[in-house]
Amino acid sequence: MPHKVILVLLDGLNYSVARHAMGHLQAHIGAEHGAFYQLQCELPALSRPLYECILSGIAPIESGIVHNQVSRLSTQRSIFHYAREGGRSTAAAAYHWVSELYNRSPFNAVRDRHTEDPTLPIQHGHFYYADHYPDSHLFVDAESLRLKHAPDFLLIHPMNIDDAGHKYGLDSAAYRNSARNADSLLADYLQGWLDAGYQVLITADHGMNNDRSHNGLLAEEREVPLFLIGDAFSRNPNVQPLQTQLCGLVCDLLGVAHDKPTCQELLSE
Repeated sequence: MPHKVILVLLDGLNYSVARHAMGHLQAHIGAEHGAFYQLQCELPALSRPLYECILSGIAPIESGIVHNQVSRLSTQRSIFHYAREGGRSTAAAAYHWVSELYNRSPFNAVRDRHTEDPTLPIQHGHFYYADHYPDSHLFVDAESLRLKHAPDFLLIHPMNIDDAGHKYGLDSAAYRNSARNADSLLADYLQGWLDAGYQVLITADHGMNNDRSHNGLLAEEREVPLFLIGDAFSRNPNVQPLQTQLCGLVCDLLGVAHDKPTCQELLSE
């Protein structure tokens, strides 16, 4: 049975902080509404390469998006492509690099910030271009897209956790509190998404270190969370999902054909 899917990508969220600082999400897990896993991000632990990895299922070393300054359209097929080809609708409230990967590159704010074009992979979009763009505004952008278009696949990508990490580091009140703020914002919307029939995945591209950066092999840089919330998920504690399997997993939920790795053990159906 095809589902609608929301993928929330909390940029820069370290696994250990997600485990102890996000009380609302953990309450859903405790109530057996879903499951919580640890992922190890692919290398390099940088944002643009890992957006491509999560959304296309291709590791950076293979995609050619090997650092943040590789600014071009992706050569890979992404969730947005598979969804559109399968007759499902797409939307994103996300950082402008996502628009550059899948819609148009380079990003032109006047043209691309607000996108309405059924011929593009991301058909409906609100794209921001400042790392300190408030998460509260980003979630409103996303909810406005959901209510207006009822997309089958919606990407929600806030940046404030990563921004706090770069300013203050992993072991800082600012970083932890930014994660707590994202959890509170999710609390405002999550039940409404579930009531509307969405399956919800919440994860991160990479973590953060105490040097106020990420790009290496430290556990705090590579370990990221994966919350799966909805009745389509198996809540199997023995599964060890991979970041490269998220694209295929979302496509499986959407019920669209794809040729990417996936993890059927995460699904109840």
